[in-house]
Amino acid sequence: MTPQALLLSVALLGAFIVCGGGYGLCYALARLWDRRGLQGLAYGCYALQCLITLATVAFTPLTGFWKAFVVLSCVAYALIPPVTWRALRLLHEVAEPLP
Repeated sequence: MTPQALLLSVALLGAFIVCGGGYGLCYALARLWDRRGLQGLAYGCYALQCLITLATVAFTPLTGFWKAFVVLSCVAYALIPPVTWRALRLLHEVAEPLP
C-alpha cells in the first residue's frame, strides 16, 4: 500500500466512524427531544456514511475481507440506534412509564 493509499484509507475510515457517531447521537437526541430537524440530520449522517462506504470499497486497496467488513458494518450502523432506543424504552417502561 502506498503512503497516499494509506492516508486515503485512514481518512475514509475515520470519517466512517465520525458519521456513525453523528448518526447515533443525532438519532438519540431527536427521539429524546422529539425534533424532526435532528432526525433529518441523523439520516443525513447515515447517508454520508453510506457514501463513504462506497468510496472505501471503490478507491482503497483494502482486501475483500475488509471491504466486506466495512459494508456489513454500515448495514449494522443502520440498525443499532433504533434497536438500542427500543430496548431502552422497554427497559424504562417496566420500571417507570416514560412521558
